[in-house]
Amino acid sequence: MLTLEDVLIEQGDFSLCADLTIPAGAQVAVIGPSGGGKSTLLATIAGFVTPSAGRVTWDGGDMAALAPGDRPISILFQDNNLFPHLSVRQNVALGLRPDLRLTTTQEAQVDHALARVRLAQHADHKPGRLSGGQIARVALARVLLRAKPLILLDEPFAALGPALKAEMLQMVAELAQDTGVTLLMVSHAPEDAKLIADQVVLVADGRANPPVATDALFANPPAALKDYLGG
Repeated sequence: MLTLEDVLIEQGDFSLCADLTIPAGAQVAVIGPSGGGKSTLLATIAGFVTPSAGRVTWDGGDMAALAPGDRPISILFQDNNLFPHLSVRQNVALGLRPDLRLTTTQEAQVDHALARVRLAQHADHKPGRLSGGQIARVALARVLLRAKPLILLDEPFAALGPALKAEMLQMVAELAQDTGVTLLMVSHAPEDAKLIADQVVLVADGRANPPVATDALFANPPAALKDYLGG
């Protein structure tokens, strides 16, 4: 369970407060207007931004003393962070060992992750030979291989076309359900939230609101969401 307890984030003239809990295993969309603080919220959870007040906890344990790499979190950004000089298999293997000195068991884990995202036949290719959707799947395989219980997605599929993005979101949803991870996904598109999220955190007017069931939120949107949607 992820909890933000009386959190206050301050960056110059910008401030964002959050007091909310995300249940373990939930698939949560984070939506709201541009500049509202969605990515900042994820960066705070990940440890890249230090809140001015409050606590961020996972299963009751305060993560303040943990560096980003030591938190039970994997993050997938829009740029996917692949290394062009490494093969697909090597890029995925970085999720296990930065020096790429894998054991036989770890090599099998890499192959399994590639098979799960349907990229086994491209294992020896360099990223430059892949399509945008395939590149996104490589990054997703690396996240899965890290086997962290909390995954943060900061619009990693925004550059993809509508059909391909929907395919990737569906794949993420299926993998999240299979592995039982907790998922937070930043998106500007309500359609994305409706496609894979069972709950939504609305970030607007300086506040990250507690999660609300997706169907209920869009059926009876608060004023801030109506303003964002233009309704």
